[in-house]
Amino acid sequence: MTTEIEILMADDHPIVRHGLREAIKRVPGLKLVAEASDGEEALTRLRQLKPHIALLDIDMPLLDGFSIAQTISAEGLTCKIIFLTVYREESFLNKALKVGAQGYILKDTALADIVAAIRKVGSGQSYISPTMSSYLINRLRIPEQELGLAGLTPSERAIIKLIAECRTTKEIAVRLFISPRTVETHRANICQKLGLRGNHALTKFALAHQAEL
Repeated sequence: MTTEIEILMADDHPIVRHGLREAIKRVPGLKLVAEASDGEEALTRLRQLKPHIALLDIDMPLLDGFSIAQTISAEGLTCKIIFLTVYREESFLNKALKVGAQGYILKDTALADIVAAIRKVGSGQSYISPTMSSYLINRLRIPEQELGLAGLTPSERAIIKLIAECRTTKEIAVRLFISPRTVETHRANICQKLGLRGNHALTKFALAHQAEL
């Protein structure tokens, strides 16, 4: 027996909810278990029902979609998140991905395509509206130095953290059980990735970003 994909839909526009409700009803394997017109109601229902998918607007009264997504992650709820939104800006897509969304769908997408996206996310895949896909390609082209700390390997992050503690190359080598030469190689690679130049640039960077390490 195939398990139905249970969906909670949250949007403060009744017309949007009505259209989606009717579209979901017609699709075998999908079940709309709850609707919410504001963020707080959505979060309460998510905690109670634990659906497979939370279909969320970004802008809602009382609590926005991003805040709901962050709470879902913090509380260890297992539902997958799809944002259904009017926002086409790259910054919104980036934030959606950062808070753990598996789907990002524009509201002007045809209802049939929205339902197809729900099924895709429900099966463990991701879905981004095609008109937003160019932003994903651009993300792959970001130079390493623009990624900042996110572009460092775990070993490099361990070293820069020790640099922020004002450890010498020899002390770092002893702490990480590697040779001083290996430490120096890592330091050079870190500087290259972060676009740092000068004898003390890495130490200054590490101290300035110590809270992020």
